[in-house]
Amino acid sequence: MGGQSAIITRREALKISERLQKIRDWLRLSYGQKVFLLTTLPLVLAVAAIALLVNNQSRQLAETEIRTLETQLIEAKKAELRNYVTQARNGFYFIYGNASPDDEDAKLRVTQILSAMIYGSDGFFFVYDYDGNNLVHPRQTEFIGKNWSGLTDSEGTPIVNQLIDTARSGAGYHTYLWPKPSTGEEALMVTYVAGFQSWQWAVGTGVFIDDVLSTVAAARAQTEERIQNTFLQIVLITIAALFAVFVTGLLMNLRERRLADTKLKALTERIFITQEEERGRVARELHDSISQILIGVRYALELARKRVSKGDPNADESLSKGMDGLNEAIHEVRRISSALRPGVLDDLGLGAALKALTDEFSTRTGIETSLETVVFRNRLDKDAKIALYRIAQEALTNIEKHANATRLKVELFGHRKGATLRMQDNGCGMVRSKRDQSTGLGLRNMQERIDQLGGTLRVLSSEDGTAIEASVPLTHLLPPDQKTQTTQVDPERTSA
Repeated sequence: MGGQSAIITRREALKISERLQKIRDWLRLSYGQKVFLLTTLPLVLAVAAIALLVNNQSRQLAETEIRTLETQLIEAKKAELRNYVTQARNGFYFIYGNASPDDEDAKLRVTQILSAMIYGSDGFFFVYDYDGNNLVHPRQTEFIGKNWSGLTDSEGTPIVNQLIDTARSGAGYHTYLWPKPSTGEEALMVTYVAGFQSWQWAVGTGVFIDDVLSTVAAARAQTEERIQNTFLQIVLITIAALFAVFVTGLLMNLRERRLADTKLKALTERIFITQEEERGRVARELHDSISQILIGVRYALELARKRVSKGDPNADESLSKGMDGLNEAIHEVRRISSALRPGVLDDLGLGAALKALTDEFSTRTGIETSLETVVFRNRLDKDAKIALYRIAQEALTNIEKHANATRLKVELFGHRKGATLRMQDNGCGMVRSKRDQSTGLGLRNMQERIDQLGGTLRVLSSEDGTAIEASVPLTHLLPPDQKTQTTQVDPERTSA
C-alpha cells in the first residue's frame, strides 16, 4: 500500500509539473508580443499619467468653483437677511427710539409687529432677551415665554447663547441646525441677529440654506459626471490607439512575414538551382574527364592482358599507358576536389588558396592576373576564409563571362577593422552584365555570404572597370601569437 501511495504521489507530482510547465509556456511571450508590449506599455503609462493629472486638476478646479458658488450663494442669503432685519427695524424704530427701557407698552407693540412679520413658507423673526427668554417666535409659538439658555442643535452647536453674545456685540451671523416649520425636519439655517441694547433684546431672522446645499450638491454631481465622462473618453481613445497600434503591428507583421516567406522561397529556389548546377558541373567533369580516362585505362589494361596471355613483348607498353591514364585520373580527381573545397585553404591559408586560384584562372583565360597579399598565418577563422574564397571564385566567374577584361588585380590585406579582399579589373563594368544580375546568383550570393559574417560588400563599377571589396570584421580574425605581433608590416595594413 505504501508503494502504491508513493506511485500515486509521483503521478500527481508529474501532473502538477506538467500543468505548471503549460502555464509557463502560456505565459512565455513571443518576440512579436514582446515588441507589442514594449510599444504599448509607454503609451498606456503616459495616458494613465495624463488621465490622473487631468482628473486631479479637474477635481481641484471644480471644487474651487463649487466653493466659490457656495460662498456667493450664502453671502447673497446673508445680505438678504441683513436687509430683512434693517427693514424690520425701520418698521418699529420710531417706537423703540421714543421709548424708555422700561416701557412695556412699547415693547408689546414691537413684539406684535415682529410676530406679524412672516415671509415665505419658513421665514420669521425671533426675539430673545439677554437672559435667554423667548419673546417672539411666530412659526413655533411653543417657544414663547420660555427660557432657552444653553440650547444646542443636534450636532452640539450652541444656539441661543451664541445669538445673545452676538447681539451684545452689536450684530452678526450665526449658522446652526433648526427644524423647518414647513416640514419639521432639521436643516441648516443662517441667522442674522442685531442687539437692541436699551431693551437688552436680540432681534433676528434666519433663512434655511438647504436649497443652497442642494444646488452645490447638484453642481458637484455634474462635475463628477463630467470628470467620469472625460476619463471614459480618455480610456476609449487609449483603447482605440492601442487597437490601431495592434492592427498596424499585425499588418506589418503579416507583410514582413510574407516578404520573409517570399525571400525564403526565392533563396530556397536559388539554393536548389545552385545545387543542381553544381551537381551538373561535377557530373560533366566526371563524365568528360575521369570517365573517359578510366575507359581508356580499361582498354589499355585489357590490351595488356591479351598481350600478356599471348606472350607479346609489347604488353609493357599497354601497361605504361594504363598507368599514365590512372595518374591522369588521379590528377583530375584532385582538380575537381580542389574546385569543390581546396585543401590548401585549410593547410596554408587564404593567401595560398587565392594564389592557386588566380594562377589557374590566368592560365585558363589568358587574363593578366596579379595577387598582392600579406602572410595571414591562418589568422582568419574558417567561416571567413571560406566566404572570401567563394566570393573570389564568384567574382572570377563573372569576370570570365561578362567583363571582357585583360588585367585583374587581387589584393588581400588586414587592417585595424578586420580583413579585406579587393578585386579590380579593367573590363566593361556592370553595364553589360545586367543580364547576369537579373538571372540570379552573382552579386547576391556574394552579399549573402558577407552578410552572414556581419561584414560589408562594396561594388564600384564604371566604364573603366569594376572593383569589388569584401570586408570581414575583426571578430573573424583569431588572436595573433607573439611572433605575429612582432612582425607587423604596416599600422594600417598589418599581417592580420
